[in-house]
Amino acid sequence: MIPRPRLRSDLSGSYELSTGAIVSGPADLIDPVRLALPALDLRPGDAGAVDLRLDQELGPEAYRLTAGSRGVEIAAGGPAGAFYAAQSLHQLLPDESFRAVPGGPWHVPGVRIEDAPRFSWRGLHLDVARHFLPKREVLRMVDLMAVHKLNRLHLHLVDDQGWRVESPAFPLLHEVASHRPRTATNHWREPDTYDDVPHGGHYTLADLAEIAAYARARAVTIVPEIDVPGHASAILAAYPSFASRPGEYRVLDRWGISPGILSPLPPTVEFLTTIFDELLGALGETPYVHIGGDEVVLDDWAASREITAYRESLGLGSAAELQAWFLRRLADVLAERGTRAVVWDEAFVSGELRPDTLVMPWRGMGVGRRAAAAGHDVIATSVFPLYFDYAESATPDEPMAIGDTITVADVAAFSPAPAGWAAQERERVVGAQAQLWSERITDPRVLDYRAWPRACALAEVAWSGAAGDDFDVRLAEHLGRLDAIGVEYRPLDGPKPWQRRRPHRPGVVRVSDVMNHLEQMTRSAESTRPSM
Repeated sequence: MIPRPRLRSDLSGSYELSTGAIVSGPADLIDPVRLALPALDLRPGDAGAVDLRLDQELGPEAYRLTAGSRGVEIAAGGPAGAFYAAQSLHQLLPDESFRAVPGGPWHVPGVRIEDAPRFSWRGLHLDVARHFLPKREVLRMVDLMAVHKLNRLHLHLVDDQGWRVESPAFPLLHEVASHRPRTATNHWREPDTYDDVPHGGHYTLADLAEIAAYARARAVTIVPEIDVPGHASAILAAYPSFASRPGEYRVLDRWGISPGILSPLPPTVEFLTTIFDELLGALGETPYVHIGGDEVVLDDWAASREITAYRESLGLGSAAELQAWFLRRLADVLAERGTRAVVWDEAFVSGELRPDTLVMPWRGMGVGRRAAAAGHDVIATSVFPLYFDYAESATPDEPMAIGDTITVADVAAFSPAPAGWAAQERERVVGAQAQLWSERITDPRVLDYRAWPRACALAEVAWSGAAGDDFDVRLAEHLGRLDAIGVEYRPLDGPKPWQRRRPHRPGVVRVSDVMNHLEQMTRSAESTRPSM
């Protein structure tokens, strides 16, 4: 079973669970159980083969499951707990039960499971800005997350290479900024080459409403990201009036960091407030919105007399402090709407944020610890081992990746809240999240290959706190479920011939070198961080 439950005891006796069996209990618990077990076509009724009850002493995601000769009993702390209990029940059934056809009757072994997650944030990040994924692929990812009890889908909706959201108030965003004429195909630090194939797409607000409702029913929260003030080339291609420097801008067709940056002046805040309102109106209840703050080139702010005068009028001493003020202002806007802001770690390093802002330390857990010590909730997102756009082995048999190497074993060995941290720092770690940056994830088949089975290890670590000693054995068994679902995962012994595609270039970027470089950058930034 993946992720490993907190407590599992085998019992004598078993039960034959048939298609169309009766499930009884509160309606708000029955619906998620039926949703988690579609092949069983469970029917609501009175005394059922699956009996549900609410136990308010359990946490909202916690459950107890008992199976024996009289059937299956589930006590859950809420709809999410019932959904996760049903996912565990599903994994007690044969692999064939994961196919989208009726089957059975299915043999349920005698078992007692008591379970609850170690972390509340168990996330996957999809970069749909670099390479767009149609709505059907986002919904499919929600389904796969639900099987693994992952509960936060972070959608990176804007970057230099594309804007992916309909905006009735600013229609040039989806009309102009959502597509580019070509895409870079070269390896890192090699001469530029391009495919000369137009690329684009965006989600309508109706699409986002559907995605959010679909996810919510499966205990998954959508976390939209509007990455500002940097990575803004696509926005500025549509609305250059929001730029810090006059000029012509275009949606980028290459990768890397761009100097394009939004102005921090009030019209930009008003623009982004409108965008937030459109997003929140479509998504419905949205506890978190990610506002970026990463890889910002502040040169245009420093060179602008108008922006410098504005900064001085606010009593701020540097462009970095202005960046923190700008993000804090956006967080205030979101807080007024009942939503918490999330940022990448550069935003924390630049200056004081709202205390309730969550920090994602992608540059390593060193900066994550500093954010936790400063009182921020932290989501572990470190490049190593949580950047799944890196290759899984340093060989040309792998498909083209940004660098190497991050393996399933690396993910399984990760500790989101390291034992060496102080207790109050560990308490600030609310979870972990893997990133699927899409510069080299060009289509859904590559996405499957990059995400799975590494995301199985992520699910184990984020739910249980650490991978169990028998994780390798359970993972090998779990691959049969992925086969039945139709996931084109990376085999444990290496890619199939058709999965290799353009060969990886080993050694172009090594994750160890990246982590050392990022740690040095972070320490340098910390030395100039304003005192609070």
